[in-house]
Amino acid sequence: MTLLKSWVASANSAETPFPLNNLPYGVFATDAETMPRCGVAIGDMIFDLCKAEGEGLIDLGVAVFDVPYWNDAMDLGPEAWVALRARLVELLSEGAEALPDYLVAQADVTMLMPFKVVEFTDFYAGKHHAMNVGTMFRGPENALPPNWLHIPIGYNGRASTVVVSGTDIVRPNGQTKAPDAEVPSFGPCKRLDIELEMGAIIGGANAMGEPVTVQQADDMIFGYVLLNDWSARDIQAWEYQPLGPFQAKAFATSISPWIVTKEALEPFRISTPSREKPLLSHLVEPGPMLYDIDLAVTMAPKGKAASTIARTNYSQMYYSAAQQLAHHASSGCAMNVGDLIGTGTVSGSEKSERGSLLELTWGGNEPVTLDTGETRTFIEDGDTMILEGTAKGDGYQIGFGSCAGTICPAKPFPK
Repeated sequence: MTLLKSWVASANSAETPFPLNNLPYGVFATDAETMPRCGVAIGDMIFDLCKAEGEGLIDLGVAVFDVPYWNDAMDLGPEAWVALRARLVELLSEGAEALPDYLVAQADVTMLMPFKVVEFTDFYAGKHHAMNVGTMFRGPENALPPNWLHIPIGYNGRASTVVVSGTDIVRPNGQTKAPDAEVPSFGPCKRLDIELEMGAIIGGANAMGEPVTVQQADDMIFGYVLLNDWSARDIQAWEYQPLGPFQAKAFATSISPWIVTKEALEPFRISTPSREKPLLSHLVEPGPMLYDIDLAVTMAPKGKAASTIARTNYSQMYYSAAQQLAHHASSGCAMNVGDLIGTGTVSGSEKSERGSLLELTWGGNEPVTLDTGETRTFIEDGDTMILEGTAKGDGYQIGFGSCAGTICPAKPFPK
């Protein structure tokens, strides 16, 4: 597929992350309006869906854009999703009547959470990441747990602390134990980290007790965002046995503001890697369900330029989001419209492709040198971490908007 032309001039550049080929969904607010509203990114503008629906340009049979979230639109199902995208392409294509009154400049808005997160589950589905972390903690011979090559491992996170890009992140307090200490202590996290992930947004549902196939799971996915599952590594090391992460992950998860649909990503589908061990039939993919998406991590100390510290690609994952969702529902677990699945940290085989500071610095033993000359083992107060993602087509690209957060000092614990 090549670049689709629009009457919105800024959408016709090979450099824009939001051409007509993309049309990602978000929620925005302006200074002039107190009510946030749903919109679609096109070039450097936003097409106001609330206004378009209110004036009859968009009609899905029921009003869904008079609320500041996409859950109601997701609940209409895949046929409505396809119809909406087709109508937007019709309205915004080159040759259609220009509708400048429905456009708002992205530079003039504040982006908000694009949907209400009902529940959040994070997975551990990148093999390079799992091998690196497992090697650090258990040695290369025991890096992967016995189940890892058979099921995508996950844990239930906190929907209440999923926030949109640009939200400041307060350094968490927690209980840790130094190797030479007899008892643990309580205080601010000293080994704060990121996890470079994709987030799959669930737009369908299954009834409790009803599993779904991998294909059905893929059909339930509404779209994707970038996701940073902030991690307190020192808190995690003390608490994670035997049940896994808890407070070390519960304090914050950031997502990018634009939901990129499966339709926009369709040209970039790619298969998961060859299996080291055959999967059981309920997890076998009927076709390619990963995506070729370039990913990058940058770090910017307070008041200084950002340095790119890692580059990788979503195609490195061992399990797709559809497999993760199918596994999640395989017990009969009910999945809901608005659920969010974190795919797990995306890391590649090379050191420059590692999607966390834990891996990049090998547990803090090999500091990263920034372009400013400063070094980091983990994140310091005032640092801004930014995740970026781009799928590159023929003369166009599909972007997600950045997923950024700045670390603020921990708050004193109440006495």
